[in-house]
Formats: sequence, C-alpha cells, structure tokens
Amino acid sequence: MLNDKKVVIFGGSGFLGSYVADELTRRGCNVIVADMNASKYLQENQEFVQCNIMDYEKIKDIVSDADFVYNFVAIANLEEAIHKPINSMNINVMGHLNILEACRETEGIERMVYASSAYALSDEGSFYGISKQTSEKLTEEYYQRYGLKYTVIRYGSLYGERASHNNYIYNLLYDAIHSGELHYKGDGEDLREYIHAADAAKLSVDILEDIQYENEHIILTGIEKLKRIDLLTMINEIMKNKLDIKQIDSNNMGHYKITPYSFHPSVAKKLVANPYIDLGQGLLECIQVIHEEL
Repeated sequence: MLNDKKVVIFGGSGFLGSYVADELTRRGCNVIVADMNASKYLQENQEFVQCNIMDYEKIKDIVSDADFVYNFVAIANLEEAIHKPINSMNINVMGHLNILEACRETEGIERMVYASSAYALSDEGSFYGISKQTSEKLTEEYYQRYGLKYTVIRYGSLYGERASHNNYIYNLLYDAIHSGELHYKGDGEDLREYIHAADAAKLSVDILEDIQYENEHIILTGIEKLKRIDLLTMINEIMKNKLDIKQIDSNNMGHYKITPYSFHPSVAKKLVANPYIDLGQGLLECIQVIHEEL
C-alpha cells in the first residue's frame, strides 16, 4: 500500500521523526525530511529539505505533490514550554496551522498525521498541553471544514538511543554516566508507560495502512506501568548500583502523577506494540550510546 508513496516528515531530523523516516523508507516510501538541520541518521535514499515551519510558502512547496504528511515539530520539553509560552505557541500552534493550510491547498494528500501528546487532554502540562490540545482541535476542524483527513497520535513517554536533552530518560542516563547521580522531583511514585521510539515509529506508520485510523485519535504508550522511583532503581541496577539517587524537589509542578487525562468529551483508541522492545534492554542500549558519545 505504501510502496512509492511520497511522505513528508516535518521534524524528520528529530528524535521520533528520524525513526519514523527510517520505518517509512523500509516500507518503500519516498521520504522527504523537512527540518531546520539535517539528521546524522539521514539515509542516502531519503531527501532532506531545510525548512522553518513558520515559512508558509516553503511548506506549500514541499507538500505540493505529497501523499502523506507528518508533523513532529514542537517545543516538546515541558520546562521550556512553561518558561517560553510565546515561542511554544508560535511553533506548536501557528507552525502546525501553516502545515494544515498548505495541505488544504494541495490536492492528493491522503492524510495528515499530527504528533500530539498525552498532555493534550490533561489539566497538567501547562502551555505545552494547551498548545497540543489547540493543534488537535485545528486538525479536526480542517477535516470538518475542508475534508483534510487526519490521524492524531498522542505519544506517551518515549525513549531511545537517538534521544537528546529534550528527553527525560536521556537526561537521566546522561547524568548517571556523567555525574554518577540520578535526580528526581516529587515523591517518585508517579506512573509512566515507557515505549521505545522504534516501536512507536512502527505503529505510527501502521496507521497509514489501515483506514480505521482515518480521522481518529490514537494513543501510543508502553504496555507496562512503571513508577519513576522503580525506573531509577532499574537504571541503578544496570549501572551495578554505583549511582546516588537524590530527590531534588518535593514538588513536580506541571507533571501528572498517575494519569494525564482530565475529563473531556473526545475519546482516543490506544494502540500498543506487539512485539515490543523490553525497557531494560532499551535502557541498556541507550546507556551504551551515551557512554560512547561521552
């Protein structure tokens, strides 16, 4: 179904976007990575186009003959979004609106895929959550008004070897290797369902091959709940119990404890990976990559 389809990935040089680009390439797609900077993971048969999503005319040119379009561009770090609300809204909302409008004016786009977050339906998440919820609503409205088909994917807690300082687990592992310490805020009892970005990427492409995901909201998380303190303990055990685990703040403002969801009328389906990458094995591979970089 996807063979020879042209797929544009805005933010394709980023953490999750690069995994999705590789998965699309594996399935025979013609992949266009549109980003500010080229990825070191860019494959020879993937085309890179430099693009700022605030540049509407550039976006329109890039999607002119696309079959599918993904948008992974965002200020994704919760702390950064809290401290820089204007920049977050410009990129996360207005940038996405530029992509939607360019897609609307382009004939032949089969579906637009928006990378949202579990915070989109949460009273937590501050400006980041607000920006994601707003962009979801814009995506829905473009379908209602103009017939632009979409899939909204709400990603949970991602990790993987290609992550950077915008990623929570990356920062944990970096600090573990660099300083010998693991820091956490709150009481450590908050629950997360971690999923490897490679698993999330496969599912993010699977949705294109199934019509049931048209105009739907999908949740992508891991299948096992893990307390934050247990994650830290797991990392410490992998590092042969040589780390100091320290609570640096009793409050973890802006983050949810057990579930990100607050009551809202729209409902999403949850999609899980089977088989999936084991968390312990995935963490070990991340540690090896970060250790080599240092």
